[in-house]
Amino acid sequence: MIKGMFLRTGGVLAATLLANTSLAQETITTEGPQIAVETVAEGLSHPWGLAFLPDRSMLVTERSGNLRHVTPAGDVSEPISGLPEVDNRSQGGLLDVALDPAFEENGLVYWSYAEAGDGGTTSTAVARGKLSDDRTAMQNVEVIFSQEPKVASTAHYGSRLVFDGDGHLFVTLGERFADAFRGQAQELDSDLGKIVRLNPDGTVPDDNPYVGRDGARPEIWSYGHRNVQAAALNPETGELWEIEHGPKGGDELNIARPGKNYGWPVISYGVNYDGTPVGSGKAQAEGMVDPLYQWTPVIAPSGMVFYEGDMFPEWQGDIFVGGLASKALVRLELDGEEVSHEERLLHDRAQRIRDVVEGPDGALYLLTDEANGAIWRVHKAKAS
Repeated sequence: MIKGMFLRTGGVLAATLLANTSLAQETITTEGPQIAVETVAEGLSHPWGLAFLPDRSMLVTERSGNLRHVTPAGDVSEPISGLPEVDNRSQGGLLDVALDPAFEENGLVYWSYAEAGDGGTTSTAVARGKLSDDRTAMQNVEVIFSQEPKVASTAHYGSRLVFDGDGHLFVTLGERFADAFRGQAQELDSDLGKIVRLNPDGTVPDDNPYVGRDGARPEIWSYGHRNVQAAALNPETGELWEIEHGPKGGDELNIARPGKNYGWPVISYGVNYDGTPVGSGKAQAEGMVDPLYQWTPVIAPSGMVFYEGDMFPEWQGDIFVGGLASKALVRLELDGEEVSHEERLLHDRAQRIRDVVEGPDGALYLLTDEANGAIWRVHKAKAS
């Protein structure tokens, strides 16, 4: 992330956006292309997830519980009706949003949220519904997944939604933070600290790694995760890559492979917030996957994308990650499964970045996690 000037209007295509803008733009220097940033929309309450519709408009979640439709010109709708009630205490609320791979035929939208239980307990849940043609309502809403067990915590919900190339839905989940139950990240009879893989209707694919195993929840894909708030498919391999929050130190980049154990809370490159060791006090252990890359101090990752667009050919194949604590857009260059270089952009803006999405125009669209949150569009700077 880097510094730049806000422009108040958005548009359908990059050329249209620039042509319609009369304000001067500040050019931002990176290690690669010259870029600029404009504000597509603002006034959003802690926006969390963004998904583009086929007409290039957007669906944006607000953690407080509202789902908004945002036009390419930046007009923000009233809340879309029909969503279930969310528990928006602390880190809870309305979280990620994703379109069904067959959205143009079925109109289905998926979203994750904090779902209240009895006695103040909560868990992450996923619902889906059909978006009305006028973009004002969700119809035929059904909850397709509820994390088990529900616990008395309002932290570490995950949760990103990613469809794979076969139409299966990955849901990333947190271990819900507290010492009393974070150890369930290592237990296969619990959804805490897991990534799960579902069919679009919430049923379990037959080839999930724990299908048919006694004492294991069949939806589990991988385990030993802390709080995964960044996930994306690698377009070259089709595998799910994820980035999860560490404690004090130790944010991790991993490839989420079936049946693998990623170590939390037995091992970590970080320490507990009070400075005491995590689990064994070690960063590695036999039978537990070592991360591809880790951050100490943390960036507090949220949202990620493998860039594939034509606007920035220099960045094709790179990963972009939102940073909450680092208040930066983090760019990672890859050499196979190794991170070969890191660059931090937009840090001068000092805004928490909650989500990163590649737009249909090849620009990067960012959500700022603020009470007056915004959608930023990062695009190639005009030649002077």
